[in-house]
This record gives sequence, structure tokens and C-alpha cells, in this order.
Amino acid sequence: MGGTFDPIHFGHLVSAEEAYFALGLSEVIFVPTGNPPHKRAKLVSSAEDRYTMTLLATLDNPHFKVSRLEIDRGGDSHTVDTLREMRHWYAPGSTELYFITGLDGVLDILSWKEPYEIVELCQIVAASRPGFNSSRIRDLPEPIQKAIIPLEIPLLAISSTEIRERVLDGKSTRYLLPWTVEHYIFKKSLYIRNGR
Repeated sequence: MGGTFDPIHFGHLVSAEEAYFALGLSEVIFVPTGNPPHKRAKLVSSAEDRYTMTLLATLDNPHFKVSRLEIDRGGDSHTVDTLREMRHWYAPGSTELYFITGLDGVLDILSWKEPYEIVELCQIVAASRPGFNSSRIRDLPEPIQKAIIPLEIPLLAISSTEIRERVLDGKSTRYLLPWTVEHYIFKKSLYIRNGR
């Protein structure tokens, strides 16, 4: 499961858990984006802070793991590069990879680096998101459509952007994200006016 995770919240965790059970996965590996090229114009918390928050959010789930792959690799983070590297973690033919992300991101897949190569490397799990209709997958080219598995999840209208804005405005974020992540945000003064 890839994402900026700035911060990780219950919407991410519900998507991962639903995919784990619906697809019979052996584990879900969270891969926080190292340097997200699609967010250059936005302030993004440090990779270390986002990695730590992801660890805190997933530590009580035995089938969730967190990888530093994109953070340690350096340079721009692209899904295709991560998938190519992960392919080498397993013996050929022993493992099927699934890339779990939100439907909103999947609908924008043609703007990703080498989208046709991505669908050769994995199946894409498109977790439902409020305001996005999975019927729009049919607008994508056929080879990409065939690699997408729509996944209906309990819809939580929670976004990382909303959480950052709530912190900035001094509003409560309780019940939007794990308390461990909420505590970390306030301890590190993330998302406040002079913070990130």
C-alpha cells in the first residue's frame, strides 16, 4: 500500500484491512512515499515523520508491515520503481503483488510513470473513496482496466488534507486517526503555522 501518509489515518487502515481479507493476502506492506513528485508544490512532512507515523498506526496489526524502501532509495518516488524492486524480494513466480491505493489515485494512473508497466507488475486494488465512482474505471485503456480490482470499503470521509487543516485551525482530530499518530503530530508540532 503506497501513499504519502501525511498523516496516515483510519481511511488508509480500513482500506488495507479490507484488502487483506477480501483478497486473502498474506500481508500488507505500507510504503510511505520518499519524495512524492506529484506533491512538489505542497509542503509535505519529512519522510522520517511520515514513516514513524505509519509505524505507530500499524504496530498493533500483525499482518501489517512498513517498508522504508522509497525513503532509503532517495530521489523521486515512483510506484513502478518500487514494484520492480519488490519483485526481487521473492522467488520468481512465488508471489503475486497487489498495489492498494485510493480510487481517486487510480483514476489518474495515466499521469503516473510507466502506467502500462505497473499493470504488468501487479494488480491494482482501487479502494472506494467518497465522491469517486468506480464506473469511471471504464474510461481507462483496456489493459489498465483489466488490472484493476475495485474494492468497496466502509466509506470514511477522512482525508490527510482535512486532518492537517484541523490541526492548523486548532480543531480536534480525535477519532480520525490512531491516538498514537495524533500524539506524535502534537509532540512534533506537525502541521502548525511554523511547522510542516
